[in-house]
Amino acid sequence: MDHTAANPFRFGALALDEAFTDREPEIDELVADVRNGQDLVVFAPRRYGKSSLIWRVAQQLVTEDVLIAQVDLMRTPTKEKLAEKLAQTIHEEVASRLFRARERLRVFAGLRIKPTVTVDPDDGSLSFGFDARADKHDIDATLEGLLGLPGRLAAERDTRVALVLDEFQEVVDIDPGLPKLMRSVFQEQPEVAHVYLGSKRHMMQRIFNDENEPFWRSAKQFELGVIPPVLFESFASRQFEQTGRTLGAEASSGVLELTGGHPYATQEAFYFLWEQTPAGETADTDRLERALDALLRSEHAHFSLLWERAAAAQRRVLQALAAEQPGRPLSSDYQQRHSLPVTATVQTALDALTNAELLSRVVRGEYRIAEPFLSEWIARNES
Repeated sequence: MDHTAANPFRFGALALDEAFTDREPEIDELVADVRNGQDLVVFAPRRYGKSSLIWRVAQQLVTEDVLIAQVDLMRTPTKEKLAEKLAQTIHEEVASRLFRARERLRVFAGLRIKPTVTVDPDDGSLSFGFDARADKHDIDATLEGLLGLPGRLAAERDTRVALVLDEFQEVVDIDPGLPKLMRSVFQEQPEVAHVYLGSKRHMMQRIFNDENEPFWRSAKQFELGVIPPVLFESFASRQFEQTGRTLGAEASSGVLELTGGHPYATQEAFYFLWEQTPAGETADTDRLERALDALLRSEHAHFSLLWERAAAAQRRVLQALAAEQPGRPLSSDYQQRHSLPVTATVQTALDALTNAELLSRVVRGEYRIAEPFLSEWIARNES
């Protein structure tokens, strides 16, 4: 019996390799779309596994000689920082696959602003910098040139490139005129599949579904949902078995009843359940209860911060939904049962909580708490 096995469940970081759960239909569809050069917008709430999914898709596409360049817009708060990250990923993921070392930097020769290239003495990697004091028009022209490079290189070398832009809803905060600039470049790149990832649904929908926006109807929309519990159940049982433990049926059902197949939450719950189960023993409902106690202690600081930031009316709506969900907080019966304020105040609270991704709307007028385990935390800390 292996008493030193590592916990096979992952949450927080990317779920890679053996820790990645199913999603085979989604992978197949996304791989085919990128291979075909189809632009995609992938909607999913936070912690639904978008990045892990795209990482797995990229793994498969690389074996088919598709070049993958990725930029996280959450890490590029200015146009200059965006230019730096674009230059770096184009150099590392595109130019380095197409040219010999001495030729790679030549791809940037035509840029309006020439990048400052710095070599890391430890590993030889390159970083790129652009002068933040440069004229706005020169920065825009430089960005336009960088955004155009993947298409030009793909066409010259007869290859397929995918440009993945993570947290794409941040594009408006970087610069309100940036979506128009990007769209003008991207619509002339048939060799490039543009993949837009976003976690703030209402912002992504405005960018891609508002006819007044440059990206209106410009990409196939792909919404990532939960993983069917039956698939997670078999995955979890296998992970327990391979590490010398047994996953009891009641404990497994208890986890999935709590999480509903939410990717992050399910991995997190099974992680804590595994930790409560010694090698050679069975995860049962007692161990699940101890696991949930440990999980909520781990999340306490996060939930406390969410609670402190919530307005009074928002807290009352969250308390109501923690007690009864899915619920209809705009109905008079529900408001009366849970002593909620007037409808206008509830509506304002619902809008704010939904935009913050703490609530999700199940159907029109019906809501549930989307943040994993927040309802359980509220119930235990209400007194």
